[in-house]
Amino acid sequence: MQRHQTAPRAHHPKWSSLTVLGILSVAILALSGCTGTGETVVRTSSEPIEGGTLTYATGDVEPPCLDPIMSGNVPQALVATQYLEPLFYQSEDNEIEPWLAESWEWSEDRLALDITVRDDVTFTDGQQLNAETIQKNIEYIKDPETLSSTAILAVEKVETVEIVDEFTARLHLSEPDNAMLEHLAQVWVPIQSQKALARGMEENCLSPVGTGPFKVESWEKQREIVLVRNEDYHTPPPSAQHSGPAYRDRIVWRFLPDHANRFSALQSGEVDVIDVIQPQDAIVADADPALETLIGSRPGHVVNLAFNTTQAPFDDIRVREAFIRAVDVDAALKSIFLDTVDRSNSVLSSITAYNHQQPEVFATDVQRANELLDEAGWSERDAEGYRTKNGEQLSATVLQTDSVLVPVAVLEQFQASAKEVGFKLIIDQEESSTFNERRNTWAYDAIPLYYTKNSPAVLNLTHVTANIESIVEGGYHANSNGLEGTEAERIDELLHTAAVTGDEQERGDAYSAAQEAIHKQYVNLPIFDQQTRLGFRADVKGVRLISPLGMPTFYDTWLDRK
Repeated sequence: MQRHQTAPRAHHPKWSSLTVLGILSVAILALSGCTGTGETVVRTSSEPIEGGTLTYATGDVEPPCLDPIMSGNVPQALVATQYLEPLFYQSEDNEIEPWLAESWEWSEDRLALDITVRDDVTFTDGQQLNAETIQKNIEYIKDPETLSSTAILAVEKVETVEIVDEFTARLHLSEPDNAMLEHLAQVWVPIQSQKALARGMEENCLSPVGTGPFKVESWEKQREIVLVRNEDYHTPPPSAQHSGPAYRDRIVWRFLPDHANRFSALQSGEVDVIDVIQPQDAIVADADPALETLIGSRPGHVVNLAFNTTQAPFDDIRVREAFIRAVDVDAALKSIFLDTVDRSNSVLSSITAYNHQQPEVFATDVQRANELLDEAGWSERDAEGYRTKNGEQLSATVLQTDSVLVPVAVLEQFQASAKEVGFKLIIDQEESSTFNERRNTWAYDAIPLYYTKNSPAVLNLTHVTANIESIVEGGYHANSNGLEGTEAERIDELLHTAAVTGDEQERGDAYSAAQEAIHKQYVNLPIFDQQTRLGFRADVKGVRLISPLGMPTFYDTWLDRK
């Protein structure tokens, strides 16, 4: 048996900074700041000041539910990180450490995982954390009525949960899963009070009950969520800067989808922190001593264009490669993102273990694009200059919505590049709800997507043929390229080996080989790493991104103002 025992429960004072693509403002802070009304004041303290309200304005869509088990998307993870905690912590070096769990032990065949939880943790509703908590949480995730997508995929290999003793639960797996501890370190698989879960999904969506530094006080839909401090909090993650309750009394989590209005609210001091800060605004903030920015990569499947291989024109690999060779991703990123993001050349994020960058596969080559389209039979041109075959124009429709981080301006540059080789790209801008509906029903030729996950096992979700089908009829499907056939079967085999092997070297080799196989099929055009992009007032101290998902955490945050 492999035994993993925790170190003594001590406060970890070390600051753990998430891998950051760019910190656009790192100068020493000015000696004055702004209050919520824009009034300039003198800094008062170099020590944390307790109390007060932090106002956060998000540009992401409003969560459908405050419990990230239901559905499971980034807007939920952003807010739920403040009040829910998982069993494990995953460091920047991808090392698993205990959090609400105290220890863990694998069986020799790796089909059973014993997890012992801490015996000194109580949820904010008074329920004690114990082995039954794990059992009820897994059952809740796997209940079809919960409508889980991200969480249920994370624990799909867990068949049953056995209670070994009061504080130890045994997970029985259908096959080995070397990403299981990584799964259990995500906020999408949090540990919630079993008493609260028993209330049912509807009530749990409104007020999830966790162990985090804050708890949900109210949710005024389409306006704001109010979080209040958990006065009994004592389970900070290993990367925390202090112990005990959070410094802030409250967090007001506002929904401001308009980018210009959100940044104006930050500049005026109406809000303290914003996310999805736009590149041009980040540059303005960099020049303003009253503002700071923090931009960090998220792990998982990069922001990309996924091609629907189940229908023309992207059912032809030559057309897929031709499109990729035609567009100039580097030029688009430089123009639109103003050198604040780096190009990705892998389906895995640059901070995800075993990512395998292959710039040569995705390099722009207009001559090669033209050759491929000729070979594919798209050799004639119509009056508009677009290629035709048997009287049909070569065209493809790409969906767009703001929540998937690919601006229309980037797609318009792709559109212009594609036209140069005679490929017509049609951009359909949709609201999030319509975008999701069309994604779920395969009503697209190409679609910008990403999948945040702290493991290379994200590919076992996004690129296996089993996930071409929806979890529920007409619902979410993790595989959005639909590739089938011999090459898809080879990718399945490599990803299965990567998922079940107990040898870390073999795991890495298999994931590298799988990426090469995926890249050679040109089912995705990688664009850039997912990012958390924050702007905040310079007198807001202790803002950071927490590993492993790069979500903002405000446990250590305090306001250096009167």
